[in-house]
Amino acid sequence: MSGPVSYRTASLAGALVLLAVGVSACSLLSATKPKARANQYYVSLGDSYAAGYQPTGADVGQTVGHTTTNGFAYQLPKLAASRGYNLTLVNFGCAAATTTSILHALGCWGGLGPGAPTYGGQSQATAADQFLSQHQGRIGLVTVSIGVNDVTNCISSSDLISCVAAAVGTIKTNLAVLLPAVRAAAGPAVPIIGITYPDVILGDYLSTNAATKSLATLSVDAFQSLINPALQQQYQAIGATFVDVTSATGAYTPFTQTTGLSGYGTVPIAVARVCELTFFCQYGDIHPRTVGYTEIATLIAAALPKR
Repeated sequence: MSGPVSYRTASLAGALVLLAVGVSACSLLSATKPKARANQYYVSLGDSYAAGYQPTGADVGQTVGHTTTNGFAYQLPKLAASRGYNLTLVNFGCAAATTTSILHALGCWGGLGPGAPTYGGQSQATAADQFLSQHQGRIGLVTVSIGVNDVTNCISSSDLISCVAAAVGTIKTNLAVLLPAVRAAAGPAVPIIGITYPDVILGDYLSTNAATKSLATLSVDAFQSLINPALQQQYQAIGATFVDVTSATGAYTPFTQTTGLSGYGTVPIAVARVCELTFFCQYGDIHPRTVGYTEIATLIAAALPKR
């Protein structure tokens, strides 16, 4: 017959039972509690859209402004969180950059975005590729916004379509160098998203000058047939996603579909949209209002693979 259980033995047994229950409960809580997403870098390359430029007014026909945190790159980390991303922005975007200057110009003379790293002795592409290579495995996203400044001079051309076609040739040549290097530096699995632009030239529809007004129609053809197909081809060649901002912001809506626009009366919906999203109709400036940058950031976030 077993002897009586001592108080000490009973207490020890009870403690072991409680400890086991506690460990099981902690294990259960650990299993059900969602794991925090590791912080990763979001690298932004490109032009004034990437840098978040906005005008603050117009002075003697020239736009006055600066880069801001209203840009899509600054808004994107918060929107990407709903897709399972925990991103810290590193913005190499430089206002006035072209597909040529991003490869060859040393430093940024057009204006960096707020909080951007400096790269005075390097081109934007070299600086970004170096950062990507040094942080492989910690890169969560790369966005590229480049190309619009290659074609802006065509606005004053007597043959817009021929001018844009020539500029698109330069864009394709340069992106065929830029994008494979970005892919190699970032790694094969990192999401890379390239964007195009709202068709701001639709704002010329409001001009009283017939020749200027005709640019609105021509610009739609230029984006739809030349600029965007070229950009899409180059991004898809490296396994990147292409976001057609032109289409998503309503540029291809037929001019027969109209709406009211304050100060202008009845105008095509496509024209009203570009006036609402950008400063073109107000200042003749190609850059987005904050709501326009938000729309671009939302489109990019929606294109991210969900985690």
